[in-house]
Amino acid sequence: MLRARMCLGGMVTAPHHLAAEAGASILREGGNAIEAMIASAAAIAVVYPHMNSIGGDGFWLISRAGSPPFGIQACGPAAELADIDFYTAHGDALIPTRGPRAALTVAGAIEGWAQAERVAQEVGGRLPISRLLEPAIQHARQGVPVSRSQQRLTREKWSELEHVPGFIETYANEGPPTEGAILQQHALAQTLEQLSSAGLDDYYRGDVARTLAKGLEAAGSPLRLPDLENYRARRVAPAHSQLKCGEIFNMPPPTQGIASLLILRIFEQLGITAADGFDHIHGLVEATKRAFILRNAHVGDPDRMGDIWQNWLLGDAVAREAAAIDMKKAAPWPQPAAPGDTIWMGAADRHGNVVSYIQSIFWEFGSGLVPPGTGVVWQNRGASFTLTPGPNELGPGRLPFHTLNPAMALLDNGTTLAYGTMGGEGQPQTQAAIFTRHVMLGQDMQAAVTAPRWLLGRTWGASSTNLKVENRFEPALIENLRGAGHDIEVVDAFDDIMGHAGMVSFSRDGVITGATDPRADGNCAGF
Repeated sequence: MLRARMCLGGMVTAPHHLAAEAGASILREGGNAIEAMIASAAAIAVVYPHMNSIGGDGFWLISRAGSPPFGIQACGPAAELADIDFYTAHGDALIPTRGPRAALTVAGAIEGWAQAERVAQEVGGRLPISRLLEPAIQHARQGVPVSRSQQRLTREKWSELEHVPGFIETYANEGPPTEGAILQQHALAQTLEQLSSAGLDDYYRGDVARTLAKGLEAAGSPLRLPDLENYRARRVAPAHSQLKCGEIFNMPPPTQGIASLLILRIFEQLGITAADGFDHIHGLVEATKRAFILRNAHVGDPDRMGDIWQNWLLGDAVAREAAAIDMKKAAPWPQPAAPGDTIWMGAADRHGNVVSYIQSIFWEFGSGLVPPGTGVVWQNRGASFTLTPGPNELGPGRLPFHTLNPAMALLDNGTTLAYGTMGGEGQPQTQAAIFTRHVMLGQDMQAAVTAPRWLLGRTWGASSTNLKVENRFEPALIENLRGAGHDIEVVDAFDDIMGHAGMVSFSRDGVITGATDPRADGNCAGF
């Protein structure tokens, strides 16, 4: 059986091996984990364009040499012109999920890199941004082989994307690509080279910003240059809670990070002691339902929802949620589900700096819109807004609900652990699966990531809202779950819909351990 990888110098885990190697090359040159993550983030935006882009958002959790983590919230708000009247004037009953009107929020990822670069320098980082972007520029210029998932998703979503301005020219100028075909992205290389020479701020307040804004407006997006110029990512205090094994951290609203914390808090109350049996899976599924009901009813722009979510983690509230779970019977489902398309990466260096990072364009290829001359596919994160009253109602300057939530833990044994996954609705569930297996129930890190998984509700690549389980689970276990009232759908082994998870940790004695998901094209690159 595969086991987690270990090293002493530094490590990056990523769902594409070229992104992991980009970060590891920075570590080998003496860069720190934060610098390595910027390099990996830039590289993966090139080599996994169906999953993420520099036209998307990002969220960081950073622990500096054993200090409590802090977050960088790099998610963009709705444009000043993006209001309900804008969409109803176009005859939209819902916000479109593809095309120019789906591109309605500022892309925050690059501003997040800029904030992270400043943090990297605070802990001794000295590598210039030109070096951090170098692997990404090289891959964009020289080309990379199209991955299997990019081939499949381009074909599956072709009818939604083929007429969106700039999509075919950027990703499929000879039709839907085949696996292994070389994808060159010369316009994106030029954009990255401009950022390399002028600095990351150019994306929002320079030549790149003006080119992006001109193309977005011409295509019919509500975004304008002032929306980019006025945007700033910001450092935030993470959401956190205490388990018996240590303290767990995630991002606060507008992300679903609170649901990830609440699932683990509820599960701990159930007293389950063995991994991958009926109690483990049923308990986590039912804890997920309790957390998602609260999330769906309340989570949105933090300025509108206030601090109500902090009460969900109080001891009495957690106990009530756990007491509502019947350990022999499934509660009714479904509730509304949230799709998403994302990558998660983790890094650690020999000084004890640890990073958990997630970068996303929401759906595969986001809005599909690529402003001319940029090579930047723009996210459709704003499609999660509603045009009716509720916690996620559209309004200028508001932040949309985010599925993104990088996770971290400071364990009582002195280990700092970063973990996460892509997968929309599946992110809190997969985080709970791998954390409970590895930390609470004692599995090897790689075994915890590789083991068969489950998914309640809709996520990346799936439209149904039932409970999906991989066919690697024992048939008797699957039947026991059915017998408890779960609406079971059996899916293939190592199915992409189960997410691309990873973990990396730094122990008290300096050992760095990492795991990557065999469902992706990734690697743990260390030295």
